[in-house]
Amino acid sequence: MKKLSVTKKAEERRNFLKTVLAGAVIGAGLLAKRERAEAASSEKPLPELPDGESPLLRMQRDLQRALRKPVDERRWVMVIDQRKCVGCNACRVACVTENALPPGVTYRTVPETQSGEYPKVSRFFMPTQCMQCDKPPCLGAANAVSRGSITKRPDGIVAINYRKFRGRKAFQAAVKACPFKALYYDDGRFFTEGTPAFQPYEKRESYDYGAMWKRVKGQNNPPIGGGRKCHFCLHRLTASMLPVCVTTCIGRAAFFGDLNDPQSLVSELLEKNRAKVVRIRENRGTEPRVYYIVDDPALAAAYHT
Repeated sequence: MKKLSVTKKAEERRNFLKTVLAGAVIGAGLLAKRERAEAASSEKPLPELPDGESPLLRMQRDLQRALRKPVDERRWVMVIDQRKCVGCNACRVACVTENALPPGVTYRTVPETQSGEYPKVSRFFMPTQCMQCDKPPCLGAANAVSRGSITKRPDGIVAINYRKFRGRKAFQAAVKACPFKALYYDDGRFFTEGTPAFQPYEKRESYDYGAMWKRVKGQNNPPIGGGRKCHFCLHRLTASMLPVCVTTCIGRAAFFGDLNDPQSLVSELLEKNRAKVVRIRENRGTEPRVYYIVDDPALAAAYHT
């Protein structure tokens, strides 16, 4: 009789636990369903990808078509869809690797800003680099100190002459003139300096402006001792390859091409999103060649004036 009572109690306990567990599962399911519904109601629809083939393949075709034209008939521009940028910094890491950049030099940055107040707060990212301005203020400022330091190529890329853009004086003049903080000084440091072994990747050459450059530890040869900046991966363009920041963007937020080609993807994107296109600090009159597609042009423009 006593054994039967114990068995009955054990069975009652099991049934109770099953009931509690089932209730917890149902409650969790209802809560998750409600949270998904709330999230869905507050999310903005994601921008649609361009129709047809992969954006990368299309840009590659655009690039090949542009390279068949004389250099002065090309108009290189970059378009960044800020709505797709997740702030992962993959473009920045790829840029450092591609260009063998030293400490303190990064052609690409991904600043972020926050707007609104809790609980309605939004955050967005605005990848930046040299804007390859059509009226670059850095050019006149640097050349006033050292003639020929900076030039404007026919295709629009603002180019540095590493043998002439030397020393802090010319660099500081260019930095002061640039509204985008896009110039960096190569002071000769290395990432593995002071460690037990100087690593081979620090000895790699970089291919800037049609020449090969090798940084040597303890020497002040170019590009050490001068200013550096983004050049739209010119060495890749001449090899019919897209800029590395474009090809490594996981959100497909970066686009590159010839704005003089009405069939190019960059031309299409700027035309379709005309009401949502901004250029950082456009009010400075430098005519930057990097365009942004944003949800709120007024907010983006105000942040970067």
